[in-house]
Amino acid sequence: MVFTIGSLRETRQQRSGVAAEVRPAGRPAVRPTVRAGVRRRARADVYATVAEYVALYGWAVVPGARAARGGGGCSCGDAECVRPGAHPLVFAGEIPAGTAPEQAVEAWAQVPGAAVLLPVGRSFDVIDVAEASGRRALVRLERMGLRLGPVLLTPTGRAQFFVAPGAAAELPHLLYRMGWDDAELDLRCLGPGDHVTAPPSDLGGHGQVSWLRAPLPDCVPQPPEARLLLGTLAYISHRDSTAAYA
Repeated sequence: MVFTIGSLRETRQQRSGVAAEVRPAGRPAVRPTVRAGVRRRARADVYATVAEYVALYGWAVVPGARAARGGGGCSCGDAECVRPGAHPLVFAGEIPAGTAPEQAVEAWAQVPGAAVLLPVGRSFDVIDVAEASGRRALVRLERMGLRLGPVLLTPTGRAQFFVAPGAAAELPHLLYRMGWDDAELDLRCLGPGDHVTAPPSDLGGHGQVSWLRAPLPDCVPQPPEARLLLGTLAYISHRDSTAAYA
């Protein structure tokens, strides 16, 4: 079977209910069949998303560990895992950026149930702030008319802004130049060696990651330079941090 971005999107967007089951009168529906249908649609959704990430957006994708609901044990099998459900699987290979959709689907089928992780430091770095600060900053940045990249929202209350690679290395200097180097900030930058969990995956058993600002499917420009967003993010983060201790 040949897959394309269009066909995968159609599969992912199909949200019709499970077809009614033909059965003798009076016999109840078989619930496992319904659950199986839901699982199949969920798998198709993940396959389509992975294919879009690598083929359309130009992001590499790494299969990640999963954790039990509520932040329990990690699927990596290490009882002392310090990042349950939030790290790559050591035995699973990366799907490189630019992989054809059908090849991406085939590769992901080899790691059923894996979380979708995006390696940071290649196509983008990430500025991570508290969710409330991120939401307020995003509104202000959009009103300023700045070109923005995608923004992730984690179930642990963090907003993650995609910015141009190199931001993590430049962050201390940028904060110093802007006068925020010694301020109280709930802000950090992720760079090479880090990963972010991407939709539609669960983060460490705490819930599903979502897009606060989704990537644009028809235009994938280079993420904005960190310096264009950092002043606003630092200001709002500082204001919110100060208010929390007032």
